[in-house]
Amino acid sequence: MIERLGFTFASIMGLGPALAVDTAKRAEELGYRSFWTAETTGPEAFSVLAAAGGAAPSLDLGTGVLALQLRTPMVVAMAGATLQALQPERDVLLGVGISSPVVTQRWHGVDYGDRPLARVREYVHLVKLCLSGERVDFAGDFWQVKGFRLGVRLGEKRPKVVVGALNPKMLALAGEVADGVLLNYLPASHVPWSVEQVRRGGDATIYAYVHAGVCEREHGIDAARRDLFSYAVVDAYAANFERAGYGDAVAEVRERHAAGDREGALAAVSDEMVDGIDVMGDAAAVQATVRAYVDGGVDVPILMPMPWGPDRRQVIEDTMVASAEA
Repeated sequence: MIERLGFTFASIMGLGPALAVDTAKRAEELGYRSFWTAETTGPEAFSVLAAAGGAAPSLDLGTGVLALQLRTPMVVAMAGATLQALQPERDVLLGVGISSPVVTQRWHGVDYGDRPLARVREYVHLVKLCLSGERVDFAGDFWQVKGFRLGVRLGEKRPKVVVGALNPKMLALAGEVADGVLLNYLPASHVPWSVEQVRRGGDATIYAYVHAGVCEREHGIDAARRDLFSYAVVDAYAANFERAGYGDAVAEVRERHAAGDREGALAAVSDEMVDGIDVMGDAAAVQATVRAYVDGGVDVPILMPMPWGPDRRQVIEDTMVASAEA
């Protein structure tokens, strides 16, 4: 088994928060080392992680990722410290990212903002200051704080900060300022390039979501195309897809989307793009995919199960078992 395999609830949140407890327990039984979640408009991340940690206390706990515009650095430090106090022997991984205008502005009514690199740099710095337990007086470009002191007592172990990154400058920044970088929506073939960018900044741990499902292709192909379409129309993801070799497909998706042709845009998501990012197949195919990410330079692969099929819970189970045996 891959030594540091993780599992994320992010792709199955729609099945309800109680499933987080069930999958955390199952992950622990199968030998997974960490449990992650994300958030958009469904389950709130830290509530999910607290429940998962209570059910499966051997697992490290991570967010992957929080839209940093929606929480101040102080609130994230407080939340991370709370989880750390509840699980003092485990790693707590605070994954944050710049998100997208759809999530921040359309869904949450918060300004997306400008200068993403400067914003992430300042955010990570301020989270780490707050986690120190010392008094924080800080006057930055985005946040001004006077007299903050974390009111949660911690031992030697403190939460770590992980930055979700895709593009060259953000990857390098994550390598420089964060404890880890989380890769997402990229094929295994694009991992070495991404790792190279991170190493330009520093030696951050490389985490990556591995999208995979033990399922029939016919059961998941339409869902996979919808999934990848929804990211191809976001500029940052589109640029990364292009670098990964899907430029023609992305150009057609965006052209048809701009013309109001949603069905045409979905159809433009190529088979090659689906097979590289949202992998469907038997147990052996899933295992090979997990190993490919590790071979490409990922330190901690994190299974993101694709629950596509008539029995979604069985697909999740089969995928978790297969990945655990990679």
